[in-house]
Amino acid sequence: MQESVESLVRLLESYRGRDKVIRTVCYGSQLIGGVLSRKAEADVSSIRLGKSLLLFSAQLSQCRTVLRLFDDLSMLAYSRSYGFGAREEDTGVRWISVLTNVADQLYYPCEHIAWAADAELIKVKSDKWWLLSTVLWGASLLLGILRSLRVLLLLKRKLKRCGGDGAGNSRSQLYRQMQGEVLSVLSNMADLSNAIHWMPPGFLWAGRFPNWLVGLMGTISSLIGLIQMNGGDSDQTDST
Repeated sequence: MQESVESLVRLLESYRGRDKVIRTVCYGSQLIGGVLSRKAEADVSSIRLGKSLLLFSAQLSQCRTVLRLFDDLSMLAYSRSYGFGAREEDTGVRWISVLTNVADQLYYPCEHIAWAADAELIKVKSDKWWLLSTVLWGASLLLGILRSLRVLLLLKRKLKRCGGDGAGNSRSQLYRQMQGEVLSVLSNMADLSNAIHWMPPGFLWAGRFPNWLVGLMGTISSLIGLIQMNGGDSDQTDST
């Protein structure tokens, strides 16, 4: 019990960890709130609780938007360190990653402008900026899926080359990497389904998701993110 509390505290003390926890609680609240709000047989107290959870989810989402005002420089530093991906062995992975970094870099200022417009800090219409930020987010997610699929293909080839060499550690490491990429695909697909939902009506299933389904997709993605973050910490601990 004490170890679990200490792990949670360590998670909350880091920016990335806190953001992932807030994201999970945000979408989890939307999931539960959406389920309670749509139950026809639910009593008044359940419906009221559902609406409160949806409002709480909206406030957490706004909190994350404000916190992202300070993410531009860290994203820029990452993009500069990656550059054109000279260290990547595969050309496809390299250019997909470069395009992903471009989409992510452009996403932040577009969202900042949309937020500032809603907050009446600047006199522009926020609709087109929210749309542009959603398009960039969706493009980043789609590129992330393509990158993971490409990496999975390359890992399978490496696994075949390992064959019967008896390199148990190498094979187990490849399997772990493949599992991580599969989780990334599932996470990005869940987020992409929500990104399409927030597109203008008429585009695929835009605007058709109920609150509980948006919450479910976001919760799945958030939990996968927490699992991957914990797995990354475990790997780092094992290597030190």
